[in-house]
Amino acid sequence: MAVTEKAQQELEQIERQVADLKSNGSNDATRREIARLQDRIETIRREMNAPLTAWQRTELARHPQRPQSLDYIERIFTDFSEIHGDRGFGDDAAIVCGMARFHSEEVMLIATQKGRDMKQRVHRNFGTPHPEGYRKSIRIMQLAEKFRRPILTLIDTDGAYPGVQAEERGQAEAIAYNLREMARLEVPIIATVIGVGGSGGALAIAVADRVLMMENSIYSVISPEGCAAIMWRDASKKELAAEAMRITATDLRELGCIDDIVPEPEGGAHRDHEAAAALLDASLQKHLADLKKTPPVDLVVSRYNKFRNIAQFFKTEA
Repeated sequence: MAVTEKAQQELEQIERQVADLKSNGSNDATRREIARLQDRIETIRREMNAPLTAWQRTELARHPQRPQSLDYIERIFTDFSEIHGDRGFGDDAAIVCGMARFHSEEVMLIATQKGRDMKQRVHRNFGTPHPEGYRKSIRIMQLAEKFRRPILTLIDTDGAYPGVQAEERGQAEAIAYNLREMARLEVPIIATVIGVGGSGGALAIAVADRVLMMENSIYSVISPEGCAAIMWRDASKKELAAEAMRITATDLRELGCIDDIVPEPEGGAHRDHEAAAALLDASLQKHLADLKKTPPVDLVVSRYNKFRNIAQFFKTEA
């Protein structure tokens, strides 16, 4: 459970205790106890208002009640019609694709979905796509280009499925093919990391003209636990790894890896799905309106240059 969620629960519990004490009359002992609890309330509120650490944001990004792709699709889009299968091997429930309307405009949606309960998570393979999921997604993108429809992707995955069968069916090739083909598409593409953006499994549907991140999402090449296990041979140093990896939305915008941060309701998107969807909706409208003004040829050039320039730095002599 996220630290902020624990603090919120403790705050609510103490506030109930204060209300009970006030309703039971007043004496010196009661007033002293109320004053002590009020001091604790102020302390908790200061801690909650302090900037979140990278690990705290990681916990929020993984929160079990955080809205998932289908939650946003239900609230933001209309007339969603899902498309299945890669026309080569089969369907992959970890990636949801389809046609929809976004404020009366026809768009193509591609999203990773983890599932809520255990039955859904098994069906969705815990949001880790197989090669057929990526092949399905690029098929939908090419269909979007044919009919001149913008592409919107929602990303919440720990990464591509690393199993033997996925590798046998060409996992690496499927991801690489997506990267190349997305760089060439002549329609606007907006990718949004709504929870966890894990490694090439996320990047395979994130080569976009605009890459957005929800305020409490993370985007990284490896999990903090995995990084800590490699660097210090101690997964318990995950908090130190999270800070060092620069995986938060603020860090990645400063590094030029993403274009914008989508704000979340107070306490995190899991506390108010409707408000979170409204904030994402507004951000998507703004960026799509900007991209529609750009000629298709210029979109391809700017997208290519955008990703070529990420992580460049120059050393100057003093």
